[in-house]
Amino acid sequence: MTSAPPAIAFTGSPLDRADHLRADPDALAGQMNWRARLLKLDGLTPGMDDRGALAWGTLADCDPDAELVFLGLMEGKPCFAPVPAEGAEGPAYAQPQVWQAINLLSEQDLATYGGARSLVDWHARHRFCARCGAATEIAKGGWQRDCPSCDAQHFPRTDPVTIMLVEHEGKLLLGRQPKFPPRTYSALAGFVEPGESIEEAVAREVKEEAGVSVRDVRYVASQPWPFPSQLMIGCHAHAIDPALTIDETELEDARWFTRAELEEARAAGPDGTETLVFPRSVAIAHHLVTWWLEHDS
Repeated sequence: MTSAPPAIAFTGSPLDRADHLRADPDALAGQMNWRARLLKLDGLTPGMDDRGALAWGTLADCDPDAELVFLGLMEGKPCFAPVPAEGAEGPAYAQPQVWQAINLLSEQDLATYGGARSLVDWHARHRFCARCGAATEIAKGGWQRDCPSCDAQHFPRTDPVTIMLVEHEGKLLLGRQPKFPPRTYSALAGFVEPGESIEEAVAREVKEEAGVSVRDVRYVASQPWPFPSQLMIGCHAHAIDPALTIDETELEDARWFTRAELEEARAAGPDGTETLVFPRSVAIAHHLVTWWLEHDS
């Protein structure tokens, strides 16, 4: 197979992260002026203007007690986001207002929102030191938290997750979890564990969830996923044997789908076919399966 998938949701932010400003407290303070833009958030839900774009205000719109995170520079203007009182509650699919906004935002707005959401959500959930329990303070423009009690430094977390297409004789292995909408199947996925390479994580997860051993694991593409802070690492592998042994604590079902079945489900749109709903376009699984369909093995 050849090139990677096209632009993937939550990638392509227009922000210049301006690390040189983060690391200089005086320079960063100088950015908090009348030119600064404030990303409007209702908790973790994006504010939107009447054009369906992200809503921006000024620092005067911010609660004076809120912590501010420096997102970077956009068109030369400093951009900030407020840390909410509380972090995310529940899984991503249980947040309908957020998903409604995601379906309306442009690619660049979606990338800006995704990065901001992950960052401010991390701050809201990490206000106390993991070493000594004391209250921490925002540092480096929001890209760090410091503990004044024990001098520990804490950094925004990103959790690596492998998500993989497994192929055998022209078919793809897809699975579904009980929480998925009816007939929706997706690529198998799982967190990379300490001491594992990406290739080892792919092999372990596929074996654990579907009982299938794989070979020739290779990287395809990645996606930041801000629910709350995963990095989805898209891979492709070949099955050594197609026999399935499904771990029902992880999957409700797993099946081998033919190219024709997948093409038909993609063409059918959001409602899918009688047996399969294609992964939604905001997810990397959609792009991975599309990539596989459009390129020869």
